[in-house]
Amino acid sequence: MQGLRVLRYYGGRGLRLTRGFMQYVWDDRGRRYLDAHTGHGVAFLGHANPLVVERVKRQLEELPVCSMSFDCDARDEAVRALSRIAPSRLDTVAFANTGTEAVEAALKMAWAATGRSGVVAFKGSFHGRTLGALSVTWNPRYRRGFPVLDVTFLDFNGDPGEVEGALRRLEGSLAAVIVEPVQGEGGVNPATREFLRAVEDAAREAGAVLIVDEVQTGMGRTGRVWAHEHYGVEPDVVTAGKALGGGVVPVSAVLARGDVASSLEGGRHGSTFAGNPVAMAAVAGAVEALTRDDAPGKAAEAGARLLSGLRSRLEGSRLVREVRGLGLMVGVDLRRDPGPVLRCMQERGVLALKAGVSVVRLLPPYMVTPSDVEAMVDVVAGCLGA
Repeated sequence: MQGLRVLRYYGGRGLRLTRGFMQYVWDDRGRRYLDAHTGHGVAFLGHANPLVVERVKRQLEELPVCSMSFDCDARDEAVRALSRIAPSRLDTVAFANTGTEAVEAALKMAWAATGRSGVVAFKGSFHGRTLGALSVTWNPRYRRGFPVLDVTFLDFNGDPGEVEGALRRLEGSLAAVIVEPVQGEGGVNPATREFLRAVEDAAREAGAVLIVDEVQTGMGRTGRVWAHEHYGVEPDVVTAGKALGGGVVPVSAVLARGDVASSLEGGRHGSTFAGNPVAMAAVAGAVEALTRDDAPGKAAEAGARLLSGLRSRLEGSRLVREVRGLGLMVGVDLRRDPGPVLRCMQERGVLALKAGVSVVRLLPPYMVTPSDVEAMVDVVAGCLGA
């Protein structure tokens, strides 16, 4: 009998990884790489961070499975940990397993809480690939051929007056507005303060639930625990994922106002693995790592150094449109396909990933050293001939 073939969602990189620790990974030949890919940003707190791994190992030996129908110490501890870093207005947490599941739950909360069905999202957005999350994801290539919802897409960083006017026209039918503070897949595009504040104000006036998607930006990557803190906005719902499990296990969460979240009580939503003790141990460990080592502060410092170094080295390069980002979420927008550059970087010992159609995206862990940052700058510049 022929063995199963793995369906690849992404193109192969021709590299077999065998080990990882903090900001580095090793291949099957023993070669070390500086990891600025981090599993699409998952390992922001490093590979095999001891504060996370030890908790997970202990939980595996004590109680690995516990349905949300029952209480358990690991979940209580995770909730206490999240309470220390949750946005102040958000008093309820719903657990899930992946970022797209968190987005699905957030949308359902908004629909159930408002009794409306309209949703506004933004061009360049990426929120996931299940049908609800896919509906608010901009790229037509991802949505083509699937029965997605009718969603209104507005320009990201568009004119604040146009945003306010568009939401005013939808008032009475609008359930939710969903936005990323920094678009990741869309090209590492930070929102402007004026734009994000206008989105918040317009959502309030329309009586819509403001969902801020922090699946990639949350847990310190941008230099604050939550990226929306840079902008002074107050979401009704925040989705978290990726780094939430410390790079060890899949876990996500929806942090929400109680009156919005309570709309899904009584069996209106559920998940077999949500809130399982192993994932909860990882969450508690991740929050400990985040706070004990001031991961956001270190990300802000390293990110500023990385942006400055790249801008200095790439200034005047005819291949580069722009270097942009926030904290350790950095993009180099090229005038060419980034694929050959990513392959060159891999050959030179740095792993990175693509964003949009033309951006080299760098998502390293917070503990990268000044010499690591210098190496990233040298490799990117070298692969661009700068």
